[in-house]
Amino acid sequence: MTEETTPKPAAEKAEESTPKQAVEGSGKFTAKTVAEEPEKTAKKPVGKKPDVIFIGNKPPMSYVMAVMTALSSGAITEITLKARGRAITTAVDVAEITSNRFIKDLSVTAVGIGTEEMPPREGDSRSRNVSIIEIKLAKK
Repeated sequence: MTEETTPKPAAEKAEESTPKQAVEGSGKFTAKTVAEEPEKTAKKPVGKKPDVIFIGNKPPMSYVMAVMTALSSGAITEITLKARGRAITTAVDVAEITSNRFIKDLSVTAVGIGTEEMPPREGDSRSRNVSIIEIKLAKK
């Protein structure tokens, strides 16, 4: 990266000082000020339950913090971890780390396993099966 030696106009300096927000999955950052964000209402999303955490390829401690944050609000006493494919190991790690290290009165109440049929990849002619797991954690 190179540094610019010419002074920047005041508008560019103000744009740099505003917080930048990550665009999910793209790895790029967009510059939006908080004032430009549309006003969000307090409605719950229709299709997404607040007590479900979908596990992906982030480090396990990211999901442990999400579980602890959700349970610390007091309104939720049960949370479900959902993962598929290679993320299943991360989901098991998250459940064990959370219940053994951080929240001692948290226990695994149910474990569900299954298979999902995924559409074929580019160049493939048939669909593929992917394993899924759901781990329910509840406070005692």
